[in-house]
Amino acid sequence: MHNAIGKLSSQSMQILLALVLLMTTAILPARAAPLELVVLGDSLSSGYGLDPAEGFTIVLEQALRDEGLDIRIVNAGVAGDTSLQGLARLDWSVPEGTKAVLVELGANDALRGKDPAETEKAIDEILTRLKARGIHVLLAGMLAPPNMGTDYETRFNPIFPRLAQKHGVLFYPFFLENVAGNRELNQADGMHPNAQGVQKIVKGILPSVKALAEQLR
Repeated sequence: MHNAIGKLSSQSMQILLALVLLMTTAILPARAAPLELVVLGDSLSSGYGLDPAEGFTIVLEQALRDEGLDIRIVNAGVAGDTSLQGLARLDWSVPEGTKAVLVELGANDALRGKDPAETEKAIDEILTRLKARGIHVLLAGMLAPPNMGTDYETRFNPIFPRLAQKHGVLFYPFFLENVAGNRELNQADGMHPNAQGVQKIVKGILPSVKALAEQLR
């Protein structure tokens, strides 16, 4: 009889503990999935010529973590892409459910001397389609290389601030700020940032990315 009571008490205790655990789990808030930010770009953001851990998207994600922001950065950069090519792959590069995109395109347009009107039209369409999907955007600007001449610069450089104002999106004026033309911050080709250059880019653009994150909240 005593053993039966002990066995019953043990079973009751197990049931009670299970109920307590179930109730505790039910009232704890579910941990929210991290926000995702897609970087739609070219070789400057894809990590060209760098170890994976040194690429822009990885370094940016870590910098955001250091700021206490749980944001997963999705690398949708393709080396060599022009703005028109970025537009062509927009739908599969930025999947359904995406809430935020950093647009980093235009460098290859300028390097190849593409008609600035073509560049503007492509980026305009990218921003139009992203906004139609309710996606928050940070547009990173680009400047034409000095060797393209003042006439080309006059036509190319205003594209980005003009489109940012037109669409009312966050704007970072020059993705390569304080890095372009600096040998110490670029790879041997003089065009792509090295690991130190990426760190410099991330430091510069971080406040704008944090502002984008605030929009999502």
